[in-house]
Parts: sequence; structure tokens; C-alpha cells
Amino acid sequence: MEQSQVAARPPERIRYRYALLQSVLPALPIFVIVWCTKVWDWMTSKPVGAEMAESFGMWGATLFVLLIAGQYFGVTLTESTAVVHNLRRRTIQWPNVQTICIEGFQGAQTVVIYEAGGRRTRLRAPITGFLCWDRGFEEKFHTIGRWWLEHRGQDWTPVPLPGAQLSRPPIPDGNPFASPM
Repeated sequence: MEQSQVAARPPERIRYRYALLQSVLPALPIFVIVWCTKVWDWMTSKPVGAEMAESFGMWGATLFVLLIAGQYFGVTLTESTAVVHNLRRRTIQWPNVQTICIEGFQGAQTVVIYEAGGRRTRLRAPITGFLCWDRGFEEKFHTIGRWWLEHRGQDWTPVPLPGAQLSRPPIPDGNPFASPM
């Protein structure tokens, strides 16, 4: 009986980060190219044991760092904020968020948060694209959007874009980021 009550409560926070393969696969092509050139060099000359160990150790350490760094980047959704984990951690208050949308970036689709001041924050995770495919990307995007809608507050109102021209057509549905068409 306790389990059903616990399962019925919404979570206090949600964390999205790279999957293990998403943090390693984008580096895989360069990794394969470098290894093939090293093998070619070793086949044309006598390989030195220390050189081989150093090369394999360096690339192994690089993959290990990518795995660890991939687990840090992402976003944590709390009741009052979205905590964006990039090289520097950044906190965005839900009432300051104007919209959340999907945008293309370097062949991948990412979630972008637009703030009232015009600032745009691209999330590193969730992300989907070639070599970083995420089957649950759409669901994660909708979860972030629902989380914002539920936690932005009753007194939230849309804010026009900074420097918006008065000659523009009226904003549809009160959303300054929606297309006028």
C-alpha cells in the first residue's frame, strides 16, 4: 500500500544527461581514424612497445574522460528552477522562461529555453541526432515543457521580445516566440 502512494507522488526533481553511448559515439570517427593511422605506422616500421602502450593509454583515457564528462552535462528540473549543467552551472527560474522549443544544431536536435530577457540557452541533454540518437527525445522534450507549464506560477505572463518593433503584426496567442503565420 505504501508503494502505490509513493508512486503516485510526482518527483521532486528530474535529471536528463547523456546516455553512455551518446558521450562516446560522436568522438568515434576521429578515434577510428587515429587508430588506423597508428596501426599503419606500426605496420610500416618496427613498433616500439612503449609507444604503443602510450598511444592506447592516451586514447583509453580520452574515452574515460568523455564518459565522465557526458554524465555531468545536462539539465535538472526542480520545482522552482531549471539547473543547466554546462561547463558552468546556470540556474533559470521557471517564471523567467518564455518558451521551450526544439532547434537544430550541427545536425542534431536540441532543446532550447528562451528567457524573458531574450537570452537563449541550448541544453546539452536531451539531444538526438546522428551518432547521438535518443529514442526518448520527444518524450523528454514534452516532459520539460510540462514541467515548465506546471511550475511557472499562476501569475506568469508572456513578455515581449526586447527591442520588438511596434510595426510588427500582433503576437498570436500572446506568445512572443510564436511564428506570426
